[in-house]
Amino acid sequence: MNQVVIVVDDDEGVRQGFVNLLESEGYTVQAYGSAATFFEQPLPDAPCCLLLDMRMPEVDGFEVVAQLERTGAGVPIIFVTGFGSIPLTVQAMKAGALEFLTKPVEPEELLRAVRGALEAGAVAYRERQELDELRARHDSLTPRERETMQLVIGGLLNKQIADELGVSEIMAKTHKRKVMDKMQARSLPDLVRDAERLNITQTRSR
Repeated sequence: MNQVVIVVDDDEGVRQGFVNLLESEGYTVQAYGSAATFFEQPLPDAPCCLLLDMRMPEVDGFEVVAQLERTGAGVPIIFVTGFGSIPLTVQAMKAGALEFLTKPVEPEELLRAVRGALEAGAVAYRERQELDELRARHDSLTPRERETMQLVIGGLLNKQIADELGVSEIMAKTHKRKVMDKMQARSLPDLVRDAERLNITQTRSR
């Protein structure tokens, strides 16, 4: 699968220099002159990483990271700045950057950082795919099945689930089986883990 390096830098000369270097190494590159134009486009459907200028007008690199975290994208980030300092490096790492590079960046240093970020990006991409598939399975549940799932992961027995739903125990078992089948969960612990990944809260017996 093709790997994509996203470059966000308001300095056109620096941005084009990164693009030329990366494309010469066979990478697919998406380049943007601002955070706003970057967020206008969806993330590529491929393993990717973000080469991000730390200081840009309007929205700086830290705010870009914060917005990405709110979406749960999990894109590995390489910060690049012309104003490096130890406190800024510490701040960048705390923000979740994999690398912190100071301009002008040596080509081999940049390529090394990109290789490492794309390895992490491949892992993040697989996790995004798995989560998308999990969301699709949960979306396939009926409202009653979603309610049943919350009761099941709350540890309720079939009789308790039946009482909560106001149905027979046989019907409760049927709902529970459909939930397990649609979610492709082989066991209750599997279903609980799926619910945790989807941030689904448990419903316990009253």
